[in-house]
Amino acid sequence: MNHRTAGAAAGTKPAQAIRQPLDAQAAGLMILFCLAIGFQQVAIKSVADAISPLAQIGIRSVAALVLVVAAARWRGIALWVPDQFGPGLVVGIGYTLEFAFVALGLNYTYASHMSVFLYTAPVFAAIGLHFFVAGEHLGPRHWAGVALSFAGLIVALAPSAHVSGRVLIGDALGVAAGLSWAATTLALRTSTLSEAPPLRTIAYQLIVAGALLLPAAGLLGDLDAIQMTPLAWASLSFQSFIVSFAALLVWFWLLRRYLASRLGIFAFLSPIFGVGFGVVLLGDPISLNFAFGGLAILAGLLLVNSRGRRRAAPDASA
Repeated sequence: MNHRTAGAAAGTKPAQAIRQPLDAQAAGLMILFCLAIGFQQVAIKSVADAISPLAQIGIRSVAALVLVVAAARWRGIALWVPDQFGPGLVVGIGYTLEFAFVALGLNYTYASHMSVFLYTAPVFAAIGLHFFVAGEHLGPRHWAGVALSFAGLIVALAPSAHVSGRVLIGDALGVAAGLSWAATTLALRTSTLSEAPPLRTIAYQLIVAGALLLPAAGLLGDLDAIQMTPLAWASLSFQSFIVSFAALLVWFWLLRRYLASRLGIFAFLSPIFGVGFGVVLLGDPISLNFAFGGLAILAGLLLVNSRGRRRAAPDASA
């Protein structure tokens, strides 16, 4: 999630690549991506007693960064480009905030709830892209989807007899994670990183996350309490190799070639997978208001990312 910005120090704009509608290849990769991302909340929550969620995110970021650096060296890709340090730092902070909110939220709420609220991100991103990125403008149908998603969000977050205040705190942190993800998408699409190699973008995200979250986990005493059980090894391996490396690489590769709002048509799959994994593997309960609100959010996502007519976007240079 990339464009209309000043390029480097000279202030020139980066070349604008033409994003394509989705094809079969993009659809297949997005399904695999959504499966991996939908499972990550369960992977984190399942070993939270052995490794705190915050420590997990920090450790997996450092492990994945090693893979990214190795892959970049093998492919001859420069990761540290001076005039992209600024955008890289911004994107890295957005990514770090996203997963800090996820980690903190999972201490309070269910993995299934986090999966749904995190994936409000495509709705927030679509609004930002509408205002700042040429070719990503929303039409009436898409705005109806935005309204439906926000209505679902209100319903899903409403207190109920079956949801404690503690769970609501975690749910709110999930929404904050979604906002952070959307902000990261917008920052990427409107910076010189828009056309950067995916490995470079991932490196900026991971190095900032590792540099901030590992010390934070250490200050909280989380690193001293780590217990490396077999399940903890499996979870960290999945998060490091699949979620933070392979899935991110696929995601940014797709963003460079396809319309971000079109890729979002598959966004509804991740929370569905996440809820399913949470209910089946962790026994997460599903309250009535969360079920109805979650369905409304997903229906809104479908409308936001539908192929309805869009207004002609203004010229990027205007």
